[in-house]
Amino acid sequence: MIPVTVFMPDTTIQRLLNEIQQGHKEAMNDLLPLVYEELRRMARAYFRRERGDHTMQPTALVHEAYMRMTDQRVPMENRSHFLAVAATQMRRVLLDYARRHERRGGSDRVVLEDSVAVCGPRPIDLLALDLALTKLAGVDPSLAELVELRFFGGLSLEEAAVIMEVSPTTIKRGWRTARAFLRLEMKGDASDPGTVGADQADI
Repeated sequence: MIPVTVFMPDTTIQRLLNEIQQGHKEAMNDLLPLVYEELRRMARAYFRRERGDHTMQPTALVHEAYMRMTDQRVPMENRSHFLAVAATQMRRVLLDYARRHERRGGSDRVVLEDSVAVCGPRPIDLLALDLALTKLAGVDPSLAELVELRFFGGLSLEEAAVIMEVSPTTIKRGWRTARAFLRLEMKGDASDPGTVGADQADI
C-alpha cells in the first residue's frame, strides 16, 4: 500500500487548499487531478470489503464525495485534514445510498475481512455501524475519526497514524478500543474477533 506521506506534492496541495480556504472555488477544480488517484484508492479499498452486487462503483463514490466537498465548502487546512474530510464525505454518500436501498426493500450489508477471525469474514449492517459510530463519537471523537478513516477511507493503521499525528502504538491501541466499543454497541460478542471485524491489520 502506498504511504500517505508520499501520495501527492505538499506545496502544490497546500497552496490550493489555502486558496479554497480563501473562497476560491475554482481551486477545487485544480485540486481534483492531483488527488483523484488517491481518492480512487480509498474508494477501492472500501469496495473490496463490499458485497459483489453493489451497484455503486468506486468512481461514482469519488465523484459524489468530491462534489459534496466542493458544494459545501468544507474547511480543509492541510493534506491530512483533506483526507479526513474525504473519508467523512464518502461515509455520508454510502449511508445515503444504504438508506435509499433499504427503503426499496433491500439491505445494505458489508463484509469486513479479519485475519484474526476464527469463523472468517461476516456481514455487518452499514446503518447499524453508523449508529454505533455516532455513539462512539460522543464518547471519543478521535476514535470515531479513526474508524472513519479505516473503514470508509480504507486507510491502514500506519496511514491513519500519519493523518491523526499520533504514534503507531497509540493508533493500534485506539483501534482495539474502537473495535471493542463497536462490537458491544452492535450487540456482538466482544470475545469474537469476527463480529465486527477489521481488515488485514496485525493488531
